[in-house]
Amino acid sequence: MTSNASNHRIRGARVEVRDGARDWQAFADRFSALEHNVEKVLRGKHEQIRLALVALVAEGHLLIEDVPGVGKTMLAKAIARSIDCSFRRIQFTPDMLPTDITGVNVFNQERGDFEFRPGAVFANVVLGDEINRASPKTQSALLECMEERQVTIDAETHPLGTPFIVIATQNPVEHEGTYPLPEAQLDRFMMRLSVGYPSASVEAEILASHSVGEPLAEIEPVCDAPAVADLILTARAVHVAAPIRTYIVDLVEASRRHADIYLGASPRASIMLLRAARAYAAADRRDFVIPDDVKALAAPVLGHRIIVTADAAMAGRDTLTVIDDILTTVEVPVAEPERE
Repeated sequence: MTSNASNHRIRGARVEVRDGARDWQAFADRFSALEHNVEKVLRGKHEQIRLALVALVAEGHLLIEDVPGVGKTMLAKAIARSIDCSFRRIQFTPDMLPTDITGVNVFNQERGDFEFRPGAVFANVVLGDEINRASPKTQSALLECMEERQVTIDAETHPLGTPFIVIATQNPVEHEGTYPLPEAQLDRFMMRLSVGYPSASVEAEILASHSVGEPLAEIEPVCDAPAVADLILTARAVHVAAPIRTYIVDLVEASRRHADIYLGASPRASIMLLRAARAYAAADRRDFVIPDDVKALAAPVLGHRIIVTADAAMAGRDTLTVIDDILTTVEVPVAEPERE
């Protein structure tokens, strides 16, 4: 559905669909080109790729939690190569220092003053591999970077570029020598995804492609940093009607009242869900958000922000089960045709 669609009414509120505000077809075409380019490397994971690119366009960050060898690092590298942007990989270890990430001021003997040497975070796509292996002190170095898109060293602030996305990975099975991410750190990530194992047929295709070379080396960029910045600006212009905003608030509020939830979603979760829904709608060639956009994003955006009670966990109820309950119980705004 394009921006030429007629006006709709949702719970009595008029949804203004603006003709010619943006070229939504061009947005969707470029977004689709990125999807197909990344899928050349990470086959059979269309939904995960779309969500990762939604996080990029919505100016969010991504936490990929899965077992080793399913393509977490490959996804980050393929996105960076597809948008022809700078890419830095940080292999988190217990002895890593915060300055390894943010940078440090070094005294220049020739000039007689200090000069700033940027850390690994100064890139468009930053891969934090096994982020939970670093100490909490080192993990906290990413808080300012992810939230404010800047780095402050010795009272001097250094802005980060556009686009900027942190894609962090962690292994949910191995816990020895790891430091669980604190809630403040988790809340900085727009989404948490799991790549999952490929199907048998897709895995056979992967073996065939790796027998003739490295697939990542064969993909070419389909856009550049200014083009991604334009996608970000376009996504910001997607219209969100008042009933949709109320629906998002109702979902988040329900997570705070649910009997099986110990810690509900924060107001930042509402903002992240709104921004992600805008990018998701634009990727679907629409300049307005519908309830289905919000429902599709509820689990990846809210799942890592809520904590179930001990009794619920013992009963086998996890965050995804509780989110399904919330989506079932919260009233969904219904669009009706505009009457003359």
